[in-house]
Amino acid sequence: MKFTLSWLKEHLDTQASLDEITEALTDLGLEVEGVADPAAKLKTFTLAKVLHAEQHPDADRLRVCKVLTDEGEKQIVCGAPNARAGITVVLAKPGDYVPGIDVTLGVGKIRGVESHGMMASERELELSEEHDGIIELPSGEVGDRFVDWLAANRPEAVDPVIEIKITPNRPDALGVHGIARDLAARGLGRLKPVRDVTVPGSFASPIQVAIAPEMAPKAPFFSGRLIRGVRNGPSPDWLQKRLTAIGLRPINTLVDITNFFTFDLNRPLHVFDADKVKGDLTVRASVEGEALLALDGKTYAFAPGTMIIADEAGPESIAGIMGGEHSGCSDQTVNVFLESAYWDPIAIATAGRALKINSDARYRFERGVDPAFTQPGLERATQMILELCGGEASEVVTAGAVPDTTRSYLLEPARVSSLVGMDIPEAEQRATLTALGFRLEGDRAFVPSWRPDVQGSADLVEEVARIASLTKLQGQPLPRPQAGVPQPVLTPLQRREQAARRMAASLGYNECVTYSFIDHKAAALFGGGSDAVRIENPISSEMTHMRPDLLPGLLAAAARNQARGFADLALFECGPVFSGGEPGEQDLHLSGILVGANAARDPYASRRKVDIYDAKADAEAVLQAIGAPAKAQINRKLDGWWHPGRAGNIALGPNALATFGEIHPRVLRHFGIKGAAVGFTIRIAAVPLPKVKSPSRPALVLSDLQAVERDFAFVVDGGVEALALVNAAAGADKALIERVTVFDQFTGLEGGKKSIAITARLQPREKTLTDAEIEAVSAKIVEKVGKATGGVLRS
Repeated sequence: MKFTLSWLKEHLDTQASLDEITEALTDLGLEVEGVADPAAKLKTFTLAKVLHAEQHPDADRLRVCKVLTDEGEKQIVCGAPNARAGITVVLAKPGDYVPGIDVTLGVGKIRGVESHGMMASERELELSEEHDGIIELPSGEVGDRFVDWLAANRPEAVDPVIEIKITPNRPDALGVHGIARDLAARGLGRLKPVRDVTVPGSFASPIQVAIAPEMAPKAPFFSGRLIRGVRNGPSPDWLQKRLTAIGLRPINTLVDITNFFTFDLNRPLHVFDADKVKGDLTVRASVEGEALLALDGKTYAFAPGTMIIADEAGPESIAGIMGGEHSGCSDQTVNVFLESAYWDPIAIATAGRALKINSDARYRFERGVDPAFTQPGLERATQMILELCGGEASEVVTAGAVPDTTRSYLLEPARVSSLVGMDIPEAEQRATLTALGFRLEGDRAFVPSWRPDVQGSADLVEEVARIASLTKLQGQPLPRPQAGVPQPVLTPLQRREQAARRMAASLGYNECVTYSFIDHKAAALFGGGSDAVRIENPISSEMTHMRPDLLPGLLAAAARNQARGFADLALFECGPVFSGGEPGEQDLHLSGILVGANAARDPYASRRKVDIYDAKADAEAVLQAIGAPAKAQINRKLDGWWHPGRAGNIALGPNALATFGEIHPRVLRHFGIKGAAVGFTIRIAAVPLPKVKSPSRPALVLSDLQAVERDFAFVVDGGVEALALVNAAAGADKALIERVTVFDQFTGLEGGKKSIAITARLQPREKTLTDAEIEAVSAKIVEKVGKATGGVLRS
């Protein structure tokens, strides 16, 4: 929305400066997007008088002038043909910036003669395209500022143009009068009322108006009148300048008047050349095959049901959006039908989007103009047409009725403090609402017809606070509901999720965020894809089901990275997975995958392919970070997407905390992964919470007694897992044996046997172990391993 400062002052009696007005507008919610102030670039120029002018000694077209300035006489070389003694000119001194030629002046020599400045033309000051000579002023004193002379003699040349951004809830600010109302309520001046005008009709209108029954909800009120004997042509200079200043092209008086009312009072109007209208005008729905050549020069084909204004011959206007070329007004128009109507905002928005037409009328009608001003706007426009074009007005013809927008809400002064946090006296609140056009009766506030956005008592509070300025709002800490140390904000599960994310990132994984929807085939590979998790209205064919696991998204991301040349990948994601469609059938997982090698190439042969033990180590690190017990079992009750011989579950009895291992080759082929991939999944919610809840860590338990390590090598069958051997050895004496680790494995013995070597670390707590005690524990380890695995000590 653009308007000039002088235009604003037609509605607002104010002495406020331009800066005060722009600051207030933004503070009121009418954000100023730009200000074009012509005076800002002309403020350094002053008036001067040419005392003497003579021919340049070395140039036929140059003259050397003696100019009287506020700093005394100056010598200026000028090439303008009208440079002569006795004229008052506009002076640009050395150091002044001349916008029209983009030059900052300095003292210079022109053909050997010094010149101390220049006398400017209108084009050099960007006032017009005139450049045949320098500016000659009919009045003014030497030393006066040029902008002051323009303000007194040509105010339109220095009239600032303000552009504001209107939010959709403020259609009342789409007219200059509405903007002035807000500023007056803020206290920046007095709002000039809009005079009530009634133009009596001297004859019956030969053109009647009607609304088809099916269009009544979309076109509640349609009115107009015929004005005969008008003289159309170029509009007055003041009207052309006002429209040109905001970027509109003057067309003719009749059209310019309708554009003026659109921006001045937010009342879009339309004028038909009455001699080109056949019969009456009816608001109706378009039928198949109808089209209209509009005023923008484009032909629009209507879908059946589009709201149009038509005569007996066919469409003449797209209702509320744009008129037709056939009945448009030209300089030859003698009889004009002036139309003023109220249209349903949704209907206008729907038609405008369907036809892809943007017009000033549509912009206002789809946001909601003042329905109560439909008839007064017609009367005021009629008066202006009669004043500027002459003619004789008919009686007003109408169809339908103006919608009743009367509504009121309870005014509760105390709510300003509770909702906004500002203490505003009740008298000031009432004065604010009255200034905005609200009618107060007791504790009820009746909303004006031009404010469709006010829909409750809370909106009254917003209006009061907006005018008082929310910049006055002082920040206040919220009171605690309970005294003492506040309770934790995050739940234990949320804290665990944070810890798991941090640990995965610290291990070198890059976090991914993928969609919770995957395609049916991928979901089926991971045990999902049932109708219970199928999306009713999927956004694409590749997002039809809720994901049963995080690995599909990670594998798809890995495949995309491999296709772009990234072979070594470490990716993780933390998010929900879905086993069904009910609220309880959702779990929180963290999954990670490793593809390629574990390190970059170097001369020390440290690079190798990632394997199951990388995934296991990372899974254990994440479990430790979220507080899982240090000792857990490993089992092989695996899901079908894991490699059956190269994966395992970390569990506490039947409760699986995590799964790690290689991804099944069948799954990798589906996603197009090159090579093997290992990964892990942490079931965060499955990790039991600690029995003792304390924000502090437990005390560190250390022993000052010497630990003892003993090595054992067992010969076992080839199918025996090392883990079974380790678990058996660790169970020989749970209090004394701190840990058991595998340090060697040798296969290829007779009968398909293999050798597994372990180290058992014994940590005494009360006294140093004797040789006999060590031998006794060693014997228990051999016995336990023998019973559990059938292994014997290797000789």
